[in-house]
Amino acid sequence: MSANTPVAAFFDLDKTIIATSSAFAFGKEFLNNGMITRQEAWELYITKAQYMLVGQSSERMDSTRDALSQMVAGWDVKDIQRITRDTLREVVAPAIYAEARQLIDDHVAAGHHVIIISASAKILVEPIAEELGVDTVVATEMAVENGKLTGEITRYLKGDAKAEAVRQFAAEHDFDLDNSYAYSDSATDIPMLELVGNPVAVNPDRALKKHALANGWQARTFKNPEPLFQMPNAREVGIGAGVIAGVTALAVAGVLIARAMGGSDGERSA
Repeated sequence: MSANTPVAAFFDLDKTIIATSSAFAFGKEFLNNGMITRQEAWELYITKAQYMLVGQSSERMDSTRDALSQMVAGWDVKDIQRITRDTLREVVAPAIYAEARQLIDDHVAAGHHVIIISASAKILVEPIAEELGVDTVVATEMAVENGKLTGEITRYLKGDAKAEAVRQFAAEHDFDLDNSYAYSDSATDIPMLELVGNPVAVNPDRALKKHALANGWQARTFKNPEPLFQMPNAREVGIGAGVIAGVTALAVAGVLIARAMGGSDGERSA
């Protein structure tokens, strides 16, 4: 390729750009707007707790995908867009890594094309991209009928599917992948990272850290802010504080058991 061939920088979103999960970040706001029940909100918090504390295997990602797609069936797209944009500054912006923000700015200054590529739903990723000044989003897509989500996932960008999306996008825009960059925290994104000449593991999970070390990939640690997770209070989910404490204790116990067994090599979601 010629020296004028454009260079891309592909960024995973969850735990790479933001210190949480975009799929769960707006849960409280959807509850406050009557789009999910208290029980559904509680289930979201528990799933988020597992994700933030011990990550998600590929199989657990699929299970979460199926549960979320059923939950959002019938939601009005305009309502989702209004809620996410109105609450972005309070809910998600504080979770954006300052290091990621600076890195994106550096790529833009270098004339690189920045793309956020995520397994999260595009409708949730787009407002975050706007906050970061990123124009291009490639993400999981859901079917819409009469202005409402049907619950059907038409494109799910995980693992090999995400790598294929990068390959397709690069071909369509004539990007030089050998000189391009890709950033992710998760071993599920190894197929994507292997496509570019400059793969970077950001706050990598155990499996990705091992792979990056073995292949001489760069690794970076983003610390500002620290990974965010807060259990809901009793008023928010309408259940007793004792139950919350019990579930929290179980989650922590699970982490301690996993560590005692040497940790998990399972891949975490992207």
